[in-house]
Amino acid sequence: MSGQKPNILPAWAGEIVRFAPKDAREVREREMMLDLVACFGDRILLRENDFAHMTASSIIVSRDRKRTLMAFHRIYNSWAWTGGHADGESDFEAIARREAQEETGITGLRMLGHGPASLEILPVWAHEKRGRAVGSHLHLNVSYLYEADESLPLRAKQDENSAVGWIRVDTLAEKVTEPPMLPIYDRLLSRANDW
Repeated sequence: MSGQKPNILPAWAGEIVRFAPKDAREVREREMMLDLVACFGDRILLRENDFAHMTASSIIVSRDRKRTLMAFHRIYNSWAWTGGHADGESDFEAIARREAQEETGITGLRMLGHGPASLEILPVWAHEKRGRAVGSHLHLNVSYLYEADESLPLRAKQDENSAVGWIRVDTLAEKVTEPPMLPIYDRLLSRANDW
């Protein structure tokens, strides 16, 4: 951790500290994330922290790993993973699970692995949400992998997405209109095959 002392981190940061990076990008972004947590403390759990704040996301796969459950995101006008802001909460797996259920209506999620599948620092460009201007900032994201039954009913969360559905993994490049997200989705989908 870039010169920071572990004892200045809040206890909830333990999940990030224990995360075992699997590539050089994750090593660096984990260090940066922990530096920001050390700098801002619990304030980083709040979206009111205009510079950066914690989020949690998930990739949900079918049992055969050939499809992923996504929502058509209104702000980004793209098929996307599910996830949301911590908003003061520090149980990132609970956040990722709740957001997946709220955004898609899916039930019976089974987590793959024993903790986060990936960490990302994601730039969010200035935009408008519910008639309010939101400035550019960073999402310090903790990602999880889940498996779900494709036969279960789904429903869109109308204030955030206009559709939900199972997308074939081999067609993601055609469905996702945010090119920087494709390597993240590919990395997580590849890791889902390890379980």
